Amino acid sequence: MALQGQHALVTGGGRGIGRAIAQALKDAGARVSILGRDEAALREAAEAGAADAFAACDVRDPGAVSVAIGDLSRAKAFDIAIANAGAVETGPFLRSDSERFRRMIDINLIGTVNLFHAVLPGMLERGSGRLVAIASTAGHRGYPYVSAYAAAKHAVIGLVKSLALETARSGVTVNAVSPGYADTDMVASGLDSIAAKTGKSRDEALAAMVKDNPQGRLVAPEEVAAAVLYLCGPGSAAVTGQSLLVNGGEF
Repeated sequence: MALQGQHALVTGGGRGIGRAIAQALKDAGARVSILGRDEAALREAAEAGAADAFAACDVRDPGAVSVAIGDLSRAKAFDIAIANAGAVETGPFLRSDSERFRRMIDINLIGTVNLFHAVLPGMLERGSGRLVAIASTAGHRGYPYVSAYAAAKHAVIGLVKSLALETARSGVTVNAVSPGYADTDMVASGLDSIAAKTGKSRDEALAAMVKDNPQGRLVAPEEVAAAVLYLCGPGSAAVTGQSLLVNGGEF
């Protein structure tokens, strides 16, 4: 298997895209550890075979991340780290105060920074590693009513591009995967919220959500996982500083 002998870490690995990534890495032969805030979801994912180990922590807390990674890496140092944990809040800009922007930056950007800070030194010492951030199509363009989220995801892509240049000759690659709207619990909750606030049916809310996707559908978490798997595989050593869009050809 392509990743036999590798140890991979996935944040937000208990559900949705993170769990699909963990399962794909596991199926490719990697030992997989997952992090997240929901210990019950992490445990269920591990018991279902999507991961070998887990630890509950808040990725916004650098100390907690460092301790969790120290515990999980005792079996083997991490060769792959996927910064998937994230969140979105919606609302018009004038109702999005600085605290909303700070929350979006903390979970989406600082959570990624904390993970990369924790695992990169060991990768540099060994001369190999794969860092992948799960960004978003919203990291490449603007969307109304998600200015704080879009700003945070733009920042994630800026981090990836900058860090890739710093590590270009080290054997470590740094990339992002940027999905469009995906078929996850988070998007399902968003559809319910849109329907409740606007009076639209759920089908109408979904149609509005996917109208910019030429394929006219939500992206499957497994499709995002496949992109991550490529970036972690042996054939991607020359791919760094990129954001791989998985969005049905939106642009």
